[in-house]
Amino acid sequence: MRITYVMGGLARELDPPHEARILDWLDHADRSGMPVDPRLWREGPIRSTYPACMAVKAAAEQGADAAARYLRALREGLMCMRRKLDAPEALVEEARAAGLDVQRFRIDLGSHAIVEAFGADLDTTRAVPPEPFAFPTFEFASETGSEWVFGEADYAVLSAAARTAGARSPGTPAPDVPAALGAFGRMATAEVEAVCDLPGPRAHAELWRLAAEWRVKPVRVLTGYLWEPA
Repeated sequence: MRITYVMGGLARELDPPHEARILDWLDHADRSGMPVDPRLWREGPIRSTYPACMAVKAAAEQGADAAARYLRALREGLMCMRRKLDAPEALVEEARAAGLDVQRFRIDLGSHAIVEAFGADLDTTRAVPPEPFAFPTFEFASETGSEWVFGEADYAVLSAAARTAGARSPGTPAPDVPAALGAFGRMATAEVEAVCDLPGPRAHAELWRLAAEWRVKPVRVLTGYLWEPA
């Protein structure tokens, strides 16, 4: 399966007051189990999501893996670390941390081609029902058609849609926690549960056991933890 990131441009301008966004983030964290720190909206709110969207398109010029690493870095930076990622230099620093070619990224970020690529993504998302556009939206495309998942969905729903579109499991067992962290880098507890097939208390117990052995490191976020190799 090949992943293509299409940037939907959540908001050209994010005007205050931001209290509703704080509550919205906390509601999403409660439903998903993913850690967030919405104090960003009180301490240094971003003005627009468009710069970050264009930065992901610039990262994609260095390949799908680079786009994935960079998008993850932006999500963690904004939603967990309260970084104000809406200006070129801040976005360039995230590219450096994600292991991208920084000079190439800087040039791409300022190019007209990236503006046009982001504009094409906006056209794509605005042409997809329902109205208003649901974030996130997944299209599982195959030679025989597409399966769509709109808005919030758990792993089982996404997996079923992928299989309907023709995806097949490699038949290998779920990785253990160290292998998953080695493959994906920093992960939230809910992600470890899904990837390692460790429901609820088992994931928590295994992560803290590994932390006690100094094999993984917990990174405290306001509503939970991220985990990374020690």
